[in-house]
Amino acid sequence: MRLLLDTQVFLWAVAGSPLLKPATRRVIEGAEEVHVSAASLWEIALKTRLGKLKADPAALAAAIDASGFIELPVSAAHAAGIVQLPLHHRDPFDRMLVAQALAEPLRLLTADAALAAYGEIVLPA
Repeated sequence: MRLLLDTQVFLWAVAGSPLLKPATRRVIEGAEEVHVSAASLWEIALKTRLGKLKADPAALAAAIDASGFIELPVSAAHAAGIVQLPLHHRDPFDRMLVAQALAEPLRLLTADAALAAYGEIVLPA
C-alpha cells in the first residue's frame, strides 16, 4: 500500500507519540511507500508562526527523509484537482491532501474522521 500521511499523523509518527495507535503504526511500517506532503510542512510552518503549534518546521522537513518517508511536492495538477472535490471538508490543507491522494494515487492516512466522506481513498488512523 502507498500512503500519504496527514499532518497530525506525520507529527505523531516522527515524535513517537502515544497518540499514534499501535495499529496505525503497523500500517505505516508495513506500507510500500509513505509520503508526506509539502502542504503539511506549510501548514506546520503557518501554525507555528501563528503560535498555534510549537514545532521546528526545518527539523520536521529533515525528519521526512530521516524517517524513511518520501516528500510529496505540491504540483499544479494537485492544485487544479481541488476544484473537483465535493465540499465535505473546508480546511484548505486537508483538501490539498485529498487532491494529492487522488492524483497520485495514495491512501490518505488521517485521524480526521470528517475526511472519510471522500471515500475509500481515506484510511482512518
